[in-house]
Amino acid sequence: MPEMTVLLTYLAVLVGFVFLPGPSILLTLARASTSGTWAGVATSLGIGLGDVIHTLLAVVGVSAIVMASANAFLAVKLLGAGYLIYIGIRSIFERAPLHGQPDLQLITPHKAFRKACLAEVLNPKSAMFFLAFLPQFVAPDQGDVALQLLVLGLLFVVVGTAATLLVAVAAGAIGATLRSNPSIQRWQGKVVGTLYCTLGIRLAFQPR
Repeated sequence: MPEMTVLLTYLAVLVGFVFLPGPSILLTLARASTSGTWAGVATSLGIGLGDVIHTLLAVVGVSAIVMASANAFLAVKLLGAGYLIYIGIRSIFERAPLHGQPDLQLITPHKAFRKACLAEVLNPKSAMFFLAFLPQFVAPDQGDVALQLLVLGLLFVVVGTAATLLVAVAAGAIGATLRSNPSIQRWQGKVVGTLYCTLGIRLAFQPR
């Protein structure tokens, strides 16, 4: 199991990520706004299941790297930190879409769940994020690496799903705010980007 201080740091970072209007939040919001609360809830759960699959893939892949070589695992952590810095810089300077989310057709909860899960599983950016993010909080000398990765990944799923479920339930008010203020997307990009960069730099230079 990860140390308690590591878990608390990890949870603090997660809250900073998932409660800002990123892609999962905006997709859930769009579904709930156009097809109703239950479609939004189904979208949230579909994204969550997709992230569970990414967690399991990361557990298998990273655990195999740890078993192969401690130096290889260190290289994975350094590359992951570099990737976090890269996507942070891109988020800071990326321009927000002029017209927000595209219009979505009316969809049933079952179909919303299936489409959200498939989109999340097939999203290479999500796969890269899990492979870059989770290993940063793993310490091979603190016990079973696979268990540490599993705990961290499932915590990500729980916190992320809680955030998107809240959005699905409150879609009306949140949707009106986001639609009437497109500058929010530019603001969240800078905040999230700064979080990514800060985390990546900190992890790249912390003692190994």
